[in-house]
Amino acid sequence: MKIAIPKERRPYERRVAATPDTVKKYRALGYDVAVESGAGIDAACTDEAYSAAGATIVSDTALLLRDADIVLKVQRPMNDAEGRNEMGLLKVGALLVGMLNPYGARTDLDLYARGQITSMSMELMPRITRAQSMDVLSSQSNLAGYKAVLDAAEQFGRAFPMMMTAAGTVPPTKLMVMGAGVAGLQAIATARRLGAVVSATDVRPIAKEQVESLGATFVMVESDETKQAETSGGYAKEMSEDYKRRQAELIAETIKKQDVVICTALIPGRAAPNLVSEAMLKSMKPGSVVVDLAVEQGGNCALSEAGKVVEAYGVKIVGYRNVPSRIQIDASALYARNLLNFITLISAKNEGRLAIDWNDDIIRAVALTHQGAIIHAQFSSV
Repeated sequence: MKIAIPKERRPYERRVAATPDTVKKYRALGYDVAVESGAGIDAACTDEAYSAAGATIVSDTALLLRDADIVLKVQRPMNDAEGRNEMGLLKVGALLVGMLNPYGARTDLDLYARGQITSMSMELMPRITRAQSMDVLSSQSNLAGYKAVLDAAEQFGRAFPMMMTAAGTVPPTKLMVMGAGVAGLQAIATARRLGAVVSATDVRPIAKEQVESLGATFVMVESDETKQAETSGGYAKEMSEDYKRRQAELIAETIKKQDVVICTALIPGRAAPNLVSEAMLKSMKPGSVVVDLAVEQGGNCALSEAGKVVEAYGVKIVGYRNVPSRIQIDASALYARNLLNFITLISAKNEGRLAIDWNDDIIRAVALTHQGAIIHAQFSSV
């Protein structure tokens, strides 16, 4: 069977779905591998390196995909309405694996089904021990949290650590992280390494121990509601309006004292919660910085704009798109390993063919379409 790695063509995307290292491992599993010419160049993976690893380099996308049994992508393929019909090039019966954004691109599932494509969305990977090595949200969010702090440092006009100099003392930056998931915890760790005084907030009480273990202060309104604030998958639930009001009041008092705020709060399948209001921005010190990692899902900050750095009330609001792709070499390496681990799970050992167990909890969690039908329970009735 043949695995194809096409070039990513969506705006702001610089990652690639396979590296020369994972190509070698696919070859060891018995697969033929074809890579589109230039697919990995932004991620420092050259055609020569892929070729040396055993891949065939193909310059024409249609030629690459027409006989591909498995297509590995970072983002979902483009459809005809988006100006380039990558989806129409997929072979009938092919397996498509990538971050397919089923919540935001629900109509694509109908196209996959109509084209007899078996599609599997890596963002839906369950948060279970057996699936940790395939968890793309964790691998990519970890890098996004790190990069968010560096982006904040770039925009901030002061140093992060306290510095004792002959000319006087430079006080440490006060930095707050909103949302203590994977991205938030990495942001805390990175900011601490840079010498900032860090605090963090989250609606999940379990986050308190994690935040404090990294040397940060935890800020949270505690109530009976917070005891049920986490889903079975480990994500934050949306809270009641009363809780949101009380939490906002506490954050409003805390945020006045901060120099930098990193926003990371997301709820799967829903718009990002608005955590930093315009009134809070007005209360912040001139020269402060807000980095909104949730900007592409509506944003945690009231005035953030996707793809832009804007300034309001003397505060810079950073809304870069696709932050993992801003650190594309490591993001590609981690994502490629996530995919390799998943393909290994669904392959017959060393036989170069698929052996999918449709009763596996992992498969049931990620499989969207198969044999012309939408089979995922969450989307089949929509």
